[in-house]
Amino acid sequence: MNLLEAKEGEEYIVKEITADDEELTSFLFSLGCYSGEPITVVSHLKGGCVVSIKDGRYNVDTDLAKAISI
Repeated sequence: MNLLEAKEGEEYIVKEITADDEELTSFLFSLGCYSGEPITVVSHLKGGCVVSIKDGRYNVDTDLAKAISI
């Protein structure tokens, strides 16, 4: 299951990130989004979703939301 399929307001644990771009993976790691970390979908938007990771909220586009398995 990926972030686009997640219910709003429910906390999930990141299982893996399947991105071909190493720069993207390291960027997500710097935000605190990596395997084993909790993540919450705050709301779904037309072009992706807003997620809460640790103490921050981030707007994640559709492609990135599909790459994050929960």
